[in-house]
Amino acid sequence: MRQTSHVSTSSSTKLKLGVLAALCWGALAPYAIGADQAARIWSGGPILTMNDNAMRAEAIAERDGKIIAVGSLATVMKLKGADTQVIDLDGRALLPGFVDAHGHVMMGGVQALAANVLAPPDGNVKDIASLQKTLREWIEANKETVEKIDLIVGFGYDNATLAELRHPTRDDLDQVSRDVPIILAHQSGHLFAVNSKALAITGITADTPNPEGGVIRRKAGSQEPNGVLEETAGFPVFVKLLSRAGSDSGKTFVKAGSELWAKYGYTTAQEGRSVPGTVSIMQQVADAGDLEVDVVTYPDVLVDRDMIKQKASAQYVNHFRVAGAKLTIDGSPQGFTAWRDRPYYKPVGDYPEGYRGYPAATTDQVVDAIDWAFANDVQILTHANGEAASDLLLSSINIAELKYGADKDRRPVLIHGQFLREDQVDTIKRLNVFPSLFPMHTFYWGDWHTEHTIGPELAPNISPTGWVRQRGMMFSTHHDAPVAFPDSMRVLYATVNRIARGSGKVIGPDQRVDVMTALKAMTIWPAWQHFEEKQKGSLEVGKLADFVVLSQDPTAVDPKTLDQLKVTETIKEGQTVYRMAASQAVSPDFNTFSRVLLAMQGDEHDHGGEACPSEVILQMAHALAAGSP
Repeated sequence: MRQTSHVSTSSSTKLKLGVLAALCWGALAPYAIGADQAARIWSGGPILTMNDNAMRAEAIAERDGKIIAVGSLATVMKLKGADTQVIDLDGRALLPGFVDAHGHVMMGGVQALAANVLAPPDGNVKDIASLQKTLREWIEANKETVEKIDLIVGFGYDNATLAELRHPTRDDLDQVSRDVPIILAHQSGHLFAVNSKALAITGITADTPNPEGGVIRRKAGSQEPNGVLEETAGFPVFVKLLSRAGSDSGKTFVKAGSELWAKYGYTTAQEGRSVPGTVSIMQQVADAGDLEVDVVTYPDVLVDRDMIKQKASAQYVNHFRVAGAKLTIDGSPQGFTAWRDRPYYKPVGDYPEGYRGYPAATTDQVVDAIDWAFANDVQILTHANGEAASDLLLSSINIAELKYGADKDRRPVLIHGQFLREDQVDTIKRLNVFPSLFPMHTFYWGDWHTEHTIGPELAPNISPTGWVRQRGMMFSTHHDAPVAFPDSMRVLYATVNRIARGSGKVIGPDQRVDVMTALKAMTIWPAWQHFEEKQKGSLEVGKLADFVVLSQDPTAVDPKTLDQLKVTETIKEGQTVYRMAASQAVSPDFNTFSRVLLAMQGDEHDHGGEACPSEVILQMAHALAAGSP
């Protein structure tokens, strides 16, 4: 469904905006001055508009949350009135606010509040010993909450970066605590590590069978669980334990996530997979005035299609809207659960000969979901990582286009497409599928893909932004938080450089793009992906005054230092929603879990684990299932 203007505009206002658009780049007509004065004017630093017709400007003006002028300083300053606030950028760069092409803002809130067990540079975990040390330090810093909710939560460990090249087991975590349940979410969001107490609480024993679509990993030579839970074996455990956070946990996570996104310059955040209950929770947070950035969500197409049809809208209500539907076909490439068209190269773990991963949805489900979306003009975003998953998606779209025609502007989106073949990129172009790619993978897992998942011959082409641009196609880039932080400068750095964090090697030099292209993939192109290109993504008269201010001009620094740039301010519709203190680094506070949860719970917490509504539990599972890079 095509999206329309963020706010309806009267004919007279359109006329004024049209006049102002002309004024921005030409002489000022006498009749245009007067009531049309700016509330705020920014100047004194580079302004990158993402508008190819005028990529740079000297000043920009805002009134009532919209851009009313952008261009030369002399022209824009003619809109200065007695009450106009003039902001000096002091050499900093102003760009359109970043648009989240794919992330999970609700589960990002969980990440912001849990123990940080990420590897460098985002954390300090390098081996099992440092993981245990990090957990002990977090427990000490959050002692009151750990005692109150009887739970230890960590987010972001990665066996690919641990010196032992394995997952932490129940035995490892028992050394941290045997009395309090521990659950760690893998950085992919598709695997979990728990201690013996967590297994006991959730009833997982040697007699528990593997669930469909998941694996309970066992100790060698026995059926005894070793504490590592894969896919659907882990999701219920995670959400059952996390329910101890209390009945308002969902709202807390949404607010914390949206604040985290704003710290990284995002004025539009995404919850990339939701269910009816959490759509309601996000709407409640919005209606309470607690969303300072826009949040757009795509509910699971396999859960409640009637709800999607009923709630999908082009308009934000209090910064929130349902935009379409989400489908997930497979899992995580670095976790070896993405569905490939050939065997994994050298998978680390107990895998059968010729192992290719597996689908998360049946062929019939995928074909039917795409058919429904086309029949009802609902935009659908589909998670597909492996080649086989992408083959199934593209075949389903082709069938739907033959049935319903290809003339409508539906903008189906392929999310991730890590292992795309070049012929599949040709098909993506032919079918008008919009690719949302994940080049941050080259930074985090470039070496892992080279050595284990797909091998040195294919690894250079993961997240193939070069192939896409060779065909003249737009694309968006994403962070898929909480898989990674919603770190906009890391996204930019990885898209331009494709340097693996371990070896320092460039993963696919031919797939690199220039800085301006990479910025478009974070602004105007994801705005187009969301059908919001008329309101967001570039600095043009009539669009929303959604800005991000960076410490330096990203086009004027050494590309290898892009990750050192800081988001110093985030501005939503003319209002500052985040400002970095002079000495502050942009990073989430991993010691706020105790403060936030204690304030949220009060003294009425039920340790029985039933406080969190069932829909919130389902949402958390879905959010994690969607969270594979």
